Amino acid sequence: MEKKTEKTEKMKKVNNFIFLHLLLFCFSFCGVFSKLASQNEFLSMKFIIFYGISILILGIYAIFWQQILKKFSLTTAFFNKAITIIWGMLWGIIFFKETITLNMIIGAIIVLVGVGLVVKDYE
Repeated sequence: MEKKTEKTEKMKKVNNFIFLHLLLFCFSFCGVFSKLASQNEFLSMKFIIFYGISILILGIYAIFWQQILKKFSLTTAFFNKAITIIWGMLWGIIFFKETITLNMIIGAIIVLVGVGLVVKDYE
């Protein structure tokens, strides 16, 4: 019986991490729609649509982020949020034909390591 409970708890934790990363994946699209909005004339129909989608994503994210914080400590959740740097770089390549430079990769690594060190000190 105890092993079953332990297994259930482990699966619950895995499911919570999957939920967290799906949320962060969706959140990463906010930058895509903001950049698309910025490429259009201010207050044009395309600008309003893209910016509106960005705001909608932020609203949904804010609601679900509060649910995430019920399942994880703030430091753990915030550390995982750093993955959006990687998603942002990927979206830049896919949607905007940007090139990733060595400096960008080094910067992303520094940020990820820095966030990890801060989180490690608080947990």
